[in-house]
Amino acid sequence: METGDPIMTDVQRQPAIYVTHGAGPCFWITLAEPFGPKAFDGLKSHFAGLLAGLPQRPRTILVVSAHWEERIPMVSTAAAPSMLYDYFGFPPHTYELQYPAPGSPELSRHVRDLLQRAGIEAGTDSHRGFDHGVFVPMTIIDPQATIPVVMLSLCSDLDPAHHLAIGAALAPLRDEGVLIIGSGSSFHNLRTYFNGDGSASVEFDAWLHDTINQTYPVVRNARLVDWKNAPSARACHPREDHLIPLMVIAGAAGSDPGRSSFRDLIGGKAYSCFSFGAWGSSDQVL
Repeated sequence: METGDPIMTDVQRQPAIYVTHGAGPCFWITLAEPFGPKAFDGLKSHFAGLLAGLPQRPRTILVVSAHWEERIPMVSTAAAPSMLYDYFGFPPHTYELQYPAPGSPELSRHVRDLLQRAGIEAGTDSHRGFDHGVFVPMTIIDPQATIPVVMLSLCSDLDPAHHLAIGAALAPLRDEGVLIIGSGSSFHNLRTYFNGDGSASVEFDAWLHDTINQTYPVVRNARLVDWKNAPSARACHPREDHLIPLMVIAGAAGSDPGRSSFRDLIGGKAYSCFSFGAWGSSDQVL
């Protein structure tokens, strides 16, 4: 991979990670009640320690963002991705944020090739910039922006089984020094975001934790495919775009077990992050 770093030997397998990326530019603003000035401090701390918890510093990062949907999976190929401020109504300074990480055309080609070899039609996009599902968490995860980042879109059908298959096709990347991050949100119902009632989110979050932490991979994947029948599923995800990156990550996990890497109440709602495979950081629990 093209990173500018010394050639790494004895590359260790990276985990596959699903993160809740917060609310818009949440780390640079204070939201109204029921949020407060420290509402996202726990999530920020989790992101800040993420690289230190890995078995090895990744050579490159592939981010599957909830904020990019196409007919088929598309891979970004820009060597120097631009910024895409795909949020609205926030203070002017949040539209001046910069994340100057390089892309990796080499990884982009490899991702497309892996998908096509698995019989999954895939394309490339040379103009796609970093949307906030990418630059918001990555600005905290790698503030020096030294690790190349490539983006992968969701498919607009949002079919969970299809996205599990996409993840499975990309699993070999984990043995090549590539960290795969699915960036979405374990709770994403903007209509109830500020109402202070977190009961539905807590119920769905408990199902997610049982599914990821307590089941064998084959059972885990079957439950994820059937996520719509989980308790309070549609109350938490009226549209599943922010949940589907988890399917890609679960697919990339293969037979590796899953675990909760972050869990907290933010603005009265339960939010979680999950990791599959080797991971060294400690949990934050409700």
